[in-house]
Amino acid sequence: MQADGKSTTTAVVLAAGLGTRMKSDLAKVLHKVAGRPMIGHVLATLDTAAVDQVGVVVGEGMDALAAAVQPHPTAIQTKRLGTAHAVLAARDFIRAHPADDLLVVFGDTPLITPETLAAMLAARRSPARPGVVVLGFEPANPAPYGRLILDGDGALASIVEAKDATPEQLAVTLCNSGVMVIDGARALDWLDRIGNDNAKGEYYLTDIVAIARADGATAAVVIGDADEVLGVNSRIELAEAEAITQRRLRAHAMEGGATLIDPDTVYLSWDTQLGRDVVVGPNVVFGPDVRIADNVEIRAFCHIEGATVGPGAVIGPFARLRPGADLAEGVHIGNFVEIKAATLGAGSKANHLSYVGDSIVGAGVNIGAGTITCNYDGHVKSRTVIGDGAFIGSNTALVAPVTVGAGAIVGAGSAISKNVAAGALAVTRAEQKEVKGWADSFNAKRRKDKQDRKKEG
Repeated sequence: MQADGKSTTTAVVLAAGLGTRMKSDLAKVLHKVAGRPMIGHVLATLDTAAVDQVGVVVGEGMDALAAAVQPHPTAIQTKRLGTAHAVLAARDFIRAHPADDLLVVFGDTPLITPETLAAMLAARRSPARPGVVVLGFEPANPAPYGRLILDGDGALASIVEAKDATPEQLAVTLCNSGVMVIDGARALDWLDRIGNDNAKGEYYLTDIVAIARADGATAAVVIGDADEVLGVNSRIELAEAEAITQRRLRAHAMEGGATLIDPDTVYLSWDTQLGRDVVVGPNVVFGPDVRIADNVEIRAFCHIEGATVGPGAVIGPFARLRPGADLAEGVHIGNFVEIKAATLGAGSKANHLSYVGDSIVGAGVNIGAGTITCNYDGHVKSRTVIGDGAFIGSNTALVAPVTVGAGAIVGAGSAISKNVAAGALAVTRAEQKEVKGWADSFNAKRRKDKQDRKKEG
């Protein structure tokens, strides 16, 4: 307990599972939900729940996972001999961070909420002071899950695995999620006393309930939503977790003042920020790191990632904003326009079929259809700068590095490879020539040739 009287919590995240059913070279908990690895969701939830110390148990050779969870320390489970064995892999971490409560969670359950963890910790700290608090849930199909058996007082009497349960116990619908809070002062002692006298020869964390009760402690249950404790062990379950997360994110966006015209077709990332009175059309995808200001309209079939959009902008339909796109107030980006690592000043427009990359575009600029900033020469990327109020004609290629001054006009069809002075006109297309009557003569000759071939045939 801290000096201010507040209880302390140390958390251990179990993430050493191989995830063989995922059929992947990537560690299971590094697979993403809403653009963030599952383990990232769990760690963020623990941070929100005000857990004091967090350690992660990984398997041997999981260097990428160990790097991904930094700065949280890791412990290595060399053999996979059950959930209790996994917690004890973090013995040194637990000893180094003594706390009132030891919280055990799983890296492959990304949907658990801070509110549920807070409820579990509150139950542990209640006047009853149970030695163990278990998170239970009631699934639609309880068949594969261990059952939580309560005594006459509503306390947790035991956890019975489905394969070991009697018919009466199988009729119980309250199931074990595996998430627990344990008395921090007694956790290691109880964990050390868990045996492996079972069919698999493994050390089951669930046995801690019986050990705690034998020592005179009580055990309690907090019931959470079934969605929260979905464990992801396959690609199918990963898709289920994604669907649940998307429903949560869509609801949060709409509750915050955004309109999603067809919510089920809009895909958000974990960190998508939508302002008030934003309107999002159907089939829009938000990748990570997107910030949309108030009163923005995003029309159908847009893909936006790593971008910032200022108030009152209009995006799409069929537009793509790539990382580094930074659009000021009132910018218009139209159909089949791609913006990458470029800033566009207030009121600028690129309404049709253009690519603007590695560029600084001033305010009030009009970029005509078919304009391309040629930012890559096969070796390095260079920057295009367009001053305030410039007009770029259709089908223009701006060959970087190049600057078009404020108020300048670039004629349609030009390839601009030299700087254009402010207020100037730049045109590079060939001089137009006209030969009077040439088309009439050409067409008459071609028609006669065609008729002659038909006669010969």
